[in-house]
Amino acid sequence: MFARFKRYVASHSRRYFAGALAVLLAIVILLLPSAYVIEMPGPTQDVLGKVDGEDVIAVSGAGVRTYKDSGKLLLVTVSASGVPGYPIINVQAVWGWLNPHVEVMPREAVVPVGQTADEYQRKVDSDMSGSQSKASTVGLRYVQQHADELGVDAKAAAKADISMHVDKIGGPSAGMMYTLGLIDKLTPAKESGGKTIAGTGTINAKGKVGKIGGIRLKMLAAKRDGATWFLAPEGNCAEVVGHVPQGVRDVKVATLDEAYQALVAIGKGQADQLPHCEA
Repeated sequence: MFARFKRYVASHSRRYFAGALAVLLAIVILLLPSAYVIEMPGPTQDVLGKVDGEDVIAVSGAGVRTYKDSGKLLLVTVSASGVPGYPIINVQAVWGWLNPHVEVMPREAVVPVGQTADEYQRKVDSDMSGSQSKASTVGLRYVQQHADELGVDAKAAAKADISMHVDKIGGPSAGMMYTLGLIDKLTPAKESGGKTIAGTGTINAKGKVGKIGGIRLKMLAAKRDGATWFLAPEGNCAEVVGHVPQGVRDVKVATLDEAYQALVAIGKGQADQLPHCEA
């Protein structure tokens, strides 16, 4: 056995063994935990629909009326791996670099150094809860302020009790879509006109639509799930230009009122002149 091994060694050059060792080391490195995060298009959710049998946006209260819309308003997400609680190995990061529909970033650019899985999940859940709370407040205020033109009883709307239910989706970037969904449910107009409209953006107390992350991936998710329109925050326009999927039309919005008016125009088939992101 030893003699056979010696003959094998003698019959191969040092370069051969150096190459074999390099391949072995490369395999080991590829299987080690990665310091990168990979992001890809995540799931979408119709805020006018249901999840697990419950309305995504539930409205109750004495005298409060809600209305159905045959279209869809999609919130869009990014699926992230490599964040605390969802580790990846280096070979997955390499796969991400080779995939044009995946983004790879150093973990410290995405989450604080040393953040634990529990801390990460609490932050994600807190951001989502805050986003839903702001959407409820801002959406109700918008309906009350525009009650006459929207055909809504302002006094009844003021008594509305709002709850929002989406599992396994976190972060603040669905704020605008939650707000539009609430307004749609409280108003008799069929705002979407039966179309599938996606969008993203935070919402603040003044109704300003804020910039979010991963918008290119979110547009891909919107396209995948049937959206033909995408409401994009003005602050993200530099990332939108040149990356809008074929068959999707982007619309630039900076405020809730702009987003709602765009929604109405799309539903009526009068959206050709809506502003889109420009370089």
